[in-house]
Amino acid sequence: MSEKTIPILPCRTIRPVLDFYTTLGFEVTFQQKSPNPYAVVQHGGIQLHFFGMKHYEPADSFSTCIVQTDDVDGLHETFRTRLKAAYGRVPNRGLPRFGQLKNTSHGVRQFLMTDPGGNCIRIGQRTSDNQHHRPAPDETFARALHYASLLADSKEDLAGAAKIIDRALHLQDERPTPVQLLRLLVLRADVATRAGDEETARSAIAAATAVHLTSKEQEAVHDDLERLTQLPG
Repeated sequence: MSEKTIPILPCRTIRPVLDFYTTLGFEVTFQQKSPNPYAVVQHGGIQLHFFGMKHYEPADSFSTCIVQTDDVDGLHETFRTRLKAAYGRVPNRGLPRFGQLKNTSHGVRQFLMTDPGGNCIRIGQRTSDNQHHRPAPDETFARALHYASLLADSKEDLAGAAKIIDRALHLQDERPTPVQLLRLLVLRADVATRAGDEETARSAIAAATAVHLTSKEQEAVHDDLERLTQLPG
Protein backbone atom coordinates (compact mmCIF):
# COMPACT_ATOMS: atom_id res chain seq x y z
CA MET A 1 0.00 0.00 0.00
CA SER A 2 1.58 3.29 -1.08
CA GLU A 3 -1.24 5.80 -1.25
CA LYS A 4 -0.53 9.51 -1.56
CA THR A 5 -2.88 12.45 -1.02
CA ILE A 6 -2.30 15.58 -3.11
CA PRO A 7 -4.36 18.75 -2.56
CA ILE A 8 -5.84 20.58 -5.56
CA LEU A 9 -6.19 24.23 -4.60
CA PRO A 10 -8.12 27.05 -6.30
CA CYS A 11 -6.86 30.38 -7.57
CA ARG A 12 -8.22 33.11 -9.82
CA THR A 13 -5.22 33.02 -12.16
CA ILE A 14 -2.34 30.56 -12.23
CA ARG A 15 0.62 32.83 -13.01
CA PRO A 16 0.89 34.80 -9.71
CA VAL A 17 0.64 31.56 -7.75
CA LEU A 18 3.42 29.93 -9.78
CA ASP A 19 5.59 33.02 -9.40
CA PHE A 20 5.18 32.84 -5.62
CA TYR A 21 6.11 29.17 -5.36
CA THR A 22 9.07 29.43 -7.73
CA THR A 23 10.32 32.29 -5.56
CA LEU A 24 10.23 29.86 -2.63
CA GLY A 25 12.29 27.37 -4.65
CA PHE A 26 9.52 25.13 -5.99
CA GLU A 27 9.74 23.71 -9.50
CA VAL A 28 6.79 23.93 -11.90
CA THR A 29 6.45 20.33 -13.05
CA PHE A 30 3.27 20.72 -15.11
CA GLN A 31 1.20 23.55 -16.57
CA GLN A 32 -1.89 23.50 -18.75
CA LYS A 33 -3.79 26.50 -20.14
CA SER A 34 -6.72 24.70 -21.78
CA PRO A 35 -9.28 23.29 -21.58
CA ASN A 36 -8.90 24.38 -17.94
CA PRO A 37 -6.03 26.27 -16.24
CA TYR A 38 -4.05 23.79 -14.14
CA ALA A 39 -0.52 23.58 -12.75
CA VAL A 40 1.67 21.53 -10.43
CA VAL A 41 4.60 22.68 -8.27
CA GLN A 42 7.01 20.55 -6.27
CA HIS A 43 9.68 21.09 -3.63
CA GLY A 44 11.26 17.89 -2.37
CA GLY A 45 8.35 15.75 -1.23
CA ILE A 46 5.86 18.64 -1.25
CA GLN A 47 3.58 18.58 -4.28
CA LEU A 48 0.72 21.04 -4.76
CA HIS A 49 -1.79 21.23 -7.62
CA PHE A 50 -3.75 24.36 -8.61
CA PHE A 51 -6.72 25.05 -10.82
CA GLY A 52 -8.00 28.40 -12.09
CA MET A 53 -11.49 29.83 -11.43
CA LYS A 54 -12.43 33.11 -13.12
CA HIS A 55 -14.83 34.34 -10.44
CA TYR A 56 -12.82 33.11 -7.46
CA GLU A 57 -11.99 35.67 -4.75
CA PRO A 58 -8.64 34.87 -3.04
CA ALA A 59 -9.25 37.27 -0.13
CA ASP A 60 -12.36 35.27 0.86
CA SER A 61 -10.69 31.87 0.55
CA PHE A 62 -10.88 29.20 3.24
CA SER A 63 -8.82 26.62 1.32
CA THR A 64 -5.94 25.12 3.25
CA CYS A 65 -3.77 22.05 3.50
CA ILE A 66 -1.25 20.55 5.90
CA VAL A 67 2.33 19.70 4.93
CA GLN A 68 4.15 17.43 7.37
CA THR A 69 7.95 17.62 7.46
CA ASP A 70 10.87 16.51 9.59
CA ASP A 71 12.70 19.83 9.11
CA VAL A 72 10.24 22.65 9.70
CA ASP A 73 12.98 25.03 10.88
CA GLY A 74 14.97 24.43 7.71
CA LEU A 75 12.01 25.01 5.39
CA HIS A 76 10.98 28.15 7.26
CA GLU A 77 14.48 29.63 7.00
CA THR A 78 14.80 28.70 3.31
CA PHE A 79 11.43 30.15 2.33
CA ARG A 80 11.88 33.26 4.46
CA THR A 81 15.32 33.97 3.02
CA ARG A 82 14.12 33.58 -0.55
CA LEU A 83 11.08 35.82 0.02
CA LYS A 84 13.21 38.55 1.55
CA ALA A 85 15.68 38.36 -1.33
CA ALA A 86 12.88 38.58 -3.91
CA TYR A 87 10.63 41.19 -2.25
CA GLY A 88 13.10 43.10 -0.08
CA ARG A 89 11.02 42.11 2.92
CA VAL A 90 9.00 39.16 4.20
CA PRO A 91 5.29 39.83 3.49
CA ASN A 92 3.28 39.42 6.70
CA ARG A 93 -0.14 40.75 5.71
CA GLY A 94 -2.35 40.74 2.64
CA LEU A 95 -1.63 38.24 -0.12
CA PRO A 96 0.80 36.58 -0.16
CA ARG A 97 1.88 36.45 3.47
CA PHE A 98 4.33 34.40 5.50
CA GLY A 99 3.97 33.54 9.18
CA GLN A 100 6.08 33.02 12.26
CA LEU A 101 7.56 29.68 13.24
CA LYS A 102 6.16 28.60 16.61
CA ASN A 103 5.21 25.68 18.82
CA THR A 104 1.46 25.13 18.99
CA SER A 105 -0.73 23.85 21.81
CA HIS A 106 -1.49 20.65 19.87
CA GLY A 107 1.99 19.14 19.67
CA VAL A 108 3.16 20.63 16.36
CA ARG A 109 5.90 23.11 15.52
CA GLN A 110 4.65 24.98 12.46
CA PHE A 111 4.36 28.07 10.33
CA LEU A 112 1.61 29.24 8.00
CA MET A 113 2.00 30.80 4.58
CA THR A 114 -0.79 32.03 2.34
CA ASP A 115 -0.20 32.24 -1.41
CA PRO A 116 -1.63 34.81 -3.88
CA GLY A 117 -4.59 32.48 -4.44
CA GLY A 118 -5.57 32.73 -0.78
CA ASN A 119 -4.54 29.14 -0.01
CA CYS A 120 -3.15 28.70 3.51
CA ILE A 121 -0.35 26.11 3.59
CA ARG A 122 0.30 24.86 7.13
CA ILE A 123 3.81 23.42 7.30
CA GLY A 124 4.54 21.58 10.51
CA GLN A 125 6.59 19.01 12.37
CA ARG A 126 5.17 16.90 15.16
CA THR A 127 6.66 17.46 18.58
CA SER A 128 4.27 15.11 20.40
CA ASP A 129 2.12 12.08 19.66
CA ASN A 130 -0.78 13.85 21.37
CA GLN A 131 -2.40 15.92 18.61
CA HIS A 132 -5.21 17.28 20.79
CA HIS A 133 -5.16 20.91 21.89
CA ARG A 134 -3.90 21.17 25.45
CA PRO A 135 -6.34 22.59 28.00
CA ALA A 136 -6.06 26.34 28.49
CA PRO A 137 -3.80 27.17 31.48
CA ASP A 138 -5.39 28.52 34.65
CA GLU A 139 -2.70 31.14 35.26
CA THR A 140 -3.78 34.57 33.99
CA PHE A 141 -0.99 35.43 31.56
CA ALA A 142 -0.36 31.93 30.30
CA ARG A 143 -4.07 31.71 29.58
CA ALA A 144 -4.00 35.03 27.71
CA LEU A 145 -1.09 33.84 25.58
CA HIS A 146 -2.86 30.56 24.88
CA TYR A 147 -6.07 32.14 23.60
CA ALA A 148 -4.42 35.08 21.85
CA SER A 149 -2.16 32.72 19.90
CA LEU A 150 -5.12 30.57 18.88
CA LEU A 151 -7.09 33.58 17.68
CA ALA A 152 -4.16 35.16 15.85
CA ASP A 153 -2.84 32.07 14.11
CA SER A 154 -5.60 29.47 13.90
CA LYS A 155 -8.51 31.83 13.21
CA GLU A 156 -6.62 34.93 12.03
CA ASP A 157 -8.84 36.97 14.34
CA LEU A 158 -6.32 39.76 14.87
CA ALA A 159 -8.75 42.08 16.64
CA GLY A 160 -9.73 39.36 19.10
CA ALA A 161 -6.11 38.49 19.84
CA ALA A 162 -5.22 42.16 20.36
CA LYS A 163 -8.11 42.60 22.80
CA ILE A 164 -6.96 39.66 24.94
CA ILE A 165 -3.34 40.83 25.05
CA ASP A 166 -4.23 44.46 25.81
CA ARG A 167 -6.51 43.39 28.65
CA ALA A 168 -3.75 41.24 30.17
CA LEU A 169 -1.10 43.94 29.84
CA HIS A 170 -3.29 46.53 31.59
CA LEU A 171 -4.14 44.43 34.65
CA GLN A 172 -3.33 46.33 37.85
CA ASP A 173 -3.42 43.58 40.48
CA GLU A 174 -1.29 41.00 38.63
CA ARG A 175 1.96 41.28 36.69
CA PRO A 176 3.44 38.82 34.18
CA THR A 177 6.88 37.28 34.57
CA PRO A 178 9.59 38.70 32.26
CA VAL A 179 9.17 35.71 29.94
CA GLN A 180 5.40 36.13 29.80
CA LEU A 181 5.74 39.89 29.26
CA LEU A 182 8.19 39.40 26.40
CA ARG A 183 5.95 36.83 24.72
CA LEU A 184 2.83 39.00 25.12
CA LEU A 185 4.57 42.07 23.69
CA VAL A 186 6.06 40.21 20.73
CA LEU A 187 2.70 38.67 19.89
CA ARG A 188 1.06 42.10 20.24
CA ALA A 189 3.65 43.61 17.89
CA ASP A 190 3.15 40.76 15.43
CA VAL A 191 -0.65 41.14 15.49
CA ALA A 192 -0.40 44.91 15.07
CA THR A 193 2.04 44.54 12.16
CA ARG A 194 -0.26 42.10 10.40
CA ALA A 195 -3.20 44.45 10.98
CA GLY A 196 -1.30 47.43 9.59
CA ASP A 197 -1.26 49.25 12.95
CA GLU A 198 2.30 50.57 12.75
CA GLU A 199 2.13 52.82 15.82
CA THR A 200 1.05 50.01 18.14
CA ALA A 201 3.61 47.68 16.57
CA ARG A 202 6.45 50.14 17.20
CA SER A 203 5.34 50.69 20.79
CA ALA A 204 5.15 46.95 21.50
CA ILE A 205 8.53 46.32 19.86
CA ALA A 206 10.16 49.05 21.96
CA ALA A 207 8.62 47.65 25.14
CA ALA A 208 9.66 44.09 24.26
CA THR A 209 13.22 45.20 23.53
CA ALA A 210 13.40 46.79 26.98
CA VAL A 211 12.43 43.58 28.83
CA HIS A 212 15.43 42.23 30.78
CA LEU A 213 15.89 38.46 30.53
CA THR A 214 18.47 36.11 32.02
CA SER A 215 20.35 33.76 29.71
CA LYS A 216 18.08 30.90 30.75
CA GLU A 217 14.97 33.00 30.08
CA GLN A 218 16.32 33.97 26.66
CA GLU A 219 16.63 30.29 25.77
CA ALA A 220 12.98 29.75 26.78
CA VAL A 221 11.77 32.44 24.37
CA HIS A 222 14.15 31.81 21.47
CA ASP A 223 11.36 31.82 18.86
CA ASP A 224 9.87 35.04 20.23
CA LEU A 225 13.24 36.81 20.24
CA GLU A 226 13.84 35.65 16.69
CA ARG A 227 10.44 37.01 15.67
CA LEU A 228 11.28 40.31 17.38
CA THR A 229 14.31 40.72 15.10
CA GLN A 230 12.10 40.07 12.05
CA LEU A 231 9.45 42.67 12.87
CA PRO A 232 9.80 46.09 11.23
CA GLY A 233 11.15 48.59 13.74
